[in-house]
Amino acid sequence: MIVCYEEKYEKAWDDLVLNDSINGNFLQTRNFLNYHAKGKFTDHSMLFFKNDVLAAVMPANEADNGRLLISHQGSTYGGLIVRKSYASTSNYNWIFDEMMEHFKEQGYKEVRISMPHWLYRNEERRNELLDYYFQLRGFDVNSEIGFYIDLSTIHEGYEKNFDKLRRRKLKKACEENLVFKELVSDNDVKLFYDVLSDNMKKFNKEPLHSYEELSDFKNVRLKDVTHFFGVFLDDELIAGSMVWDFCNKKVFHTQYLASRKDYLAYNPNEFLYFKLIEEAKKTGFRYLSYGTASFEHGRVYNESLGMYKEGFNTDTYTNKMYSITL
Repeated sequence: MIVCYEEKYEKAWDDLVLNDSINGNFLQTRNFLNYHAKGKFTDHSMLFFKNDVLAAVMPANEADNGRLLISHQGSTYGGLIVRKSYASTSNYNWIFDEMMEHFKEQGYKEVRISMPHWLYRNEERRNELLDYYFQLRGFDVNSEIGFYIDLSTIHEGYEKNFDKLRRRKLKKACEENLVFKELVSDNDVKLFYDVLSDNMKKFNKEPLHSYEELSDFKNVRLKDVTHFFGVFLDDELIAGSMVWDFCNKKVFHTQYLASRKDYLAYNPNEFLYFKLIEEAKKTGFRYLSYGTASFEHGRVYNESLGMYKEGFNTDTYTNKMYSITL
């Protein structure tokens, strides 16, 4: 049975996602999704019950005047999130039967579901059966390419594995009086936001999140998983990053990386990347993620950005978005 989300389900929803799902993380919690102003999205999130047990959830919203269902525009990964004990062939059969019938009853013409990659899942098992079921039920797939480092491979002198240009720029950066440190005060976060906003101007865009939202993440909503780091020159912030802790120190994810264009001669980006690797390793993370280098659901590849991230001896993964026309 599918039930549409109501506030009374918030605690049960978040408990399943964070504590008992095979593929969830904080990006699918109501706590995270609620940072968006009420009314920004036409919510059509779903809860899947079997014999009165909450077996799965799917954050989702309607678009295109109700013809399109997206899981979820308010999160990088919406996804179908399944309780561990229900991650099996027999249960996926009824979940997908119920889900597909619900889509038809609601009159949706198209459905898009972005699934979390194993890198960002609480569950350690790389169970791909759930993703396979989208193929079985006729969904098409688009993939975004992302870059990460397995920190178990990082040992003293690992920077020798960077490409020649990254090594040269890092060497020059280390000869400057650059200082790396965590940004802990609200004023520090405001300085970072100013750097980020200036950086985004080259794309004629604003940051995805406002300063108020970043402050809310740091101090209230995601205070246990949000951190900021900066590179300083003579006490002036010239580069920085916002980092999210996925799955209790499994992934050190750089949600934002930005630098001031008038200080690029100091190579602050290379210094920042290098120090973030050290920080992630030192504080016990298993992986460091540099995020994606593709746009428009993977249809456009920013090759220069991809090659830049490759220069730090990264591995790659794909985020998958499944879509179907009904």
